[in-house]
Amino acid sequence: MTTSRKILVLQHLAVEHPGVFRDFLARDGFDYVPLELDAGATIPPLEDYAALWVMGGPMDVWQEAAHPWLVAEKAAIRRAVRELAMPYLGFCLGHQLLADALGGEVGLAAEAEVGIMPVACSAGQSSPFLQGVPSSFEVMQWHSAEVLRPPAEACVLASSPRCQVQAMSVGPRAFSMQFHVEITAATVPEWHAIPEYRAALDKSLGVDGAERLRTDTTARLAEFNALAAVLYRNWRGACGLG
Repeated sequence: MTTSRKILVLQHLAVEHPGVFRDFLARDGFDYVPLELDAGATIPPLEDYAALWVMGGPMDVWQEAAHPWLVAEKAAIRRAVRELAMPYLGFCLGHQLLADALGGEVGLAAEAEVGIMPVACSAGQSSPFLQGVPSSFEVMQWHSAEVLRPPAEACVLASSPRCQVQAMSVGPRAFSMQFHVEITAATVPEWHAIPEYRAALDKSLGVDGAERLRTDTTARLAEFNALAAVLYRNWRGACGLG
């Protein structure tokens, strides 16, 4: 087992980074190593890292022709979780990629989720990942695709009225979530500048939706960051990362 304190973070867009989780990692003595796959970075040997995190992005898991690096990324996720039993944390696209890489199904959602919306724990409250999390809570959502069928070995931990797989676990050390708890004060304006994200937000919330969402997330940022801290602590404990 590696003694590394390095967390490998696969990114698909410069502004989709671990956000407030960077503060948690720095506080606990972890180095996060971001790799921009969309910019041509290649995935290094996984054995050199303590954990694998996979962030969000505007592409979809099935767009391998447009983004051929998705093939290698899925293979790395599959190897990390199934062969190496590495601690894993997936955010949004990283949640969907975990499902796809392990034989689940991801597709367009019947109805997109964009905005601050409710999520409810299902079997999840017995999971170490959701210990101390309320049975229902609100989070920021920004996605038009979803996990339609989780992998056979996955446990669904949380759901919402529009999306049945909001969080899941695979084995004792791999966890992922469709919603966003990594957000900072800069998240909404930075993401709204991305054409795909702007189109989804404008369609769901209207042309003035970005400012309303920015105002709402700013007002509740301390609450969202507190939830992020709980999930990070739970993830670290479940994965045995001291």
